[in-house]
Amino acid sequence: MAGMFKNVFGSQGAKPDDDFADFVEAPNPSPASLLADTTTVPAVNTLAPNAVPYTAWYRVWERTSLSDFKQEAMIMPVILFIVLFHLWGARKNRRKARDWAQAHGPSLQKEFAVVGFEGIAQPTSEDAITVELANPESLIKERSACEFAAYATGRQNVAFLDVNLKMPKRYNPITYIMEYVFSFFFESWEPPVEKYEALLYAFDGKEKDLVPVLAKDTAPLKVPSSTYDGFIWAVVHKSHMRQFRNDRYDASITFSKDNPKLPSWVTVMTESAEISDTLLTPELIQAIEQAGNNFEYLIVTDQPVDKPTKIDETVPKKRIQLSANLASSVSGYSSTLPLFNQFLRLADKLVASAHFRAEVMRKIRNVRDEEIKKLRRIEEDEKAEERRLAAEKIKKDERERILRGMSAEEQRKFLDRESQKEQRRSMKKSTRKG
Repeated sequence: MAGMFKNVFGSQGAKPDDDFADFVEAPNPSPASLLADTTTVPAVNTLAPNAVPYTAWYRVWERTSLSDFKQEAMIMPVILFIVLFHLWGARKNRRKARDWAQAHGPSLQKEFAVVGFEGIAQPTSEDAITVELANPESLIKERSACEFAAYATGRQNVAFLDVNLKMPKRYNPITYIMEYVFSFFFESWEPPVEKYEALLYAFDGKEKDLVPVLAKDTAPLKVPSSTYDGFIWAVVHKSHMRQFRNDRYDASITFSKDNPKLPSWVTVMTESAEISDTLLTPELIQAIEQAGNNFEYLIVTDQPVDKPTKIDETVPKKRIQLSANLASSVSGYSSTLPLFNQFLRLADKLVASAHFRAEVMRKIRNVRDEEIKKLRRIEEDEKAEERRLAAEKIKKDERERILRGMSAEEQRKFLDRESQKEQRRSMKKSTRKG
């Protein structure tokens, strides 16, 4: 009995119950000494075998190795190749453009009063020409790394001349290679080209409209007539004939016929054989033969390149265009330079001789009138459709206005009458069909 009361009220010799062991107060911890115990410091600083010892921040060579730059070693050659390829390609394209200007600059300066975008005036002597061409970059303008342009104006019968030089995208190795690959596997993909397109715009009797000085009444200068009949005539290399006809609307309305005066590898595209007899001079034929495969096409036209969609786009704009390949050097242009000179003087030939018989021009105008009639019918149909939609919109607005002013019962009756009318109309249509 006494032992039971001792267990209930507790005694000094009694042990705590295991169920209440968590609630027994733990002894207060004693603070650790802040003083370092030098006796416990190891005598030798032991490090891991692969650990790098601490060094100053600027001593990079002690904290790194070549193996840390594996990714950079793989990327840097690629970047260096792209940069060097870009510099090589851009430099080569600029050199080709400079060679073209060096070869064609004298011809342009002899034929035009102003050459280049900076307004380079025509020299007065051969020595001046040589000095001027010492800097051929002044004759051209770089639009992009693969496209350059030249400009000339100030000539009788010619308003101005635009020249566009197109080259492969050598500044981008990926694009440059892919263009050749795609052109090899796909016929629709045009391969990279090195060519120039010269586009000459004729005055066609509009000197006073284009030259402000001639528009003045006090101008003493008498300008001779520069008009000639409008037509389409082209000499095309047969390897480019299909693409030429598909890409140009003006070429699509002509017929092709070989001419015995020309080489067998070119053909004539025109609207009348009489035009070819007039324009094919011995000098032009010889220049085409000399150009050889570097020649692509020469076209005289008054119609747009793209198919017109409006009547305003059918207004004749007389132009002469030449396309030829670029040469690898200045001396390589000796084969195409005579053709370029004939191209510059072709406007004078047109003004002097391109006036044909009434029967020839009547046939040419009939083709253009048919195209204008088609466009006029399309335009009238579009206007009729617009008028119909406008009338329906007015009718719909009026119906909504009437419905808003009705009560619910009146609206129901109104809609029922519309439904009945629609049913009677559909029945009449079905009866007529039957």
